[in-house]
Amino acid sequence: MNPGDGALNATRRWPERAPATRRRALLTLPWLGVALLAACVEATPASTDFRPLNFDYLTKLRLSVAIIDVENAAVPKTIAGGQHVEALAPVQPADALRQMAQERLIPAGGGGRAVFVIDDASIIQTANRFEGNLQVHLDIGTADGTNSGYAEARVSRTRTIVDDSADAARAALYELVRQMMDDMNVEFEFQVRRSLREYLQSGSETAPPPAPVQQQDLSVPPAGPQP
Repeated sequence: MNPGDGALNATRRWPERAPATRRRALLTLPWLGVALLAACVEATPASTDFRPLNFDYLTKLRLSVAIIDVENAAVPKTIAGGQHVEALAPVQPADALRQMAQERLIPAGGGGRAVFVIDDASIIQTANRFEGNLQVHLDIGTADGTNSGYAEARVSRTRTIVDDSADAARAALYELVRQMMDDMNVEFEFQVRRSLREYLQSGSETAPPPAPVQQQDLSVPPAGPQP
């Protein structure tokens, strides 16, 4: 045996084990950090910045009519296993649709009349999600009241309920309405340009936008960038 090896073995010291209480503290620290982080996340209140929706920055649709009326013909329907909650939204869907019509449809002159009709402006709450549906149509009539043009647009979205508190529900409903109105502005313009092209006047002529996806769960992030 090499004498040097023996001397090394004689002086080798194994590290002392940490006391049990210290080991438990060290093991607890990471979990404590996670718990504190979770508490901070849970304590963050839902957004209450419910700004009014406006659409006056979008392209005006100038129609060859003398007057444009807006009518709300939406009638809540009984839904098995669900209840209407659109009245709880900080911005109600029917009000947003009326605002869209007033800000985007312009009577550019002529002897006819256009009527923007709200057919559906509902949000249904089921066990674990909100289901929103918007449907409108635009009638064009001649001076003698004869219908001469028609366009219809509808969109729908859903949102999973992850927090049933009152503040979180209002925030989710606001976001659902905002997203549906983004869809409706695109879809409505597309349908008007496709079906009522002869009634559009100069100043509202741009390339037709693509139709939006009709239904999407807002709580599920997209899988990747769309082409």
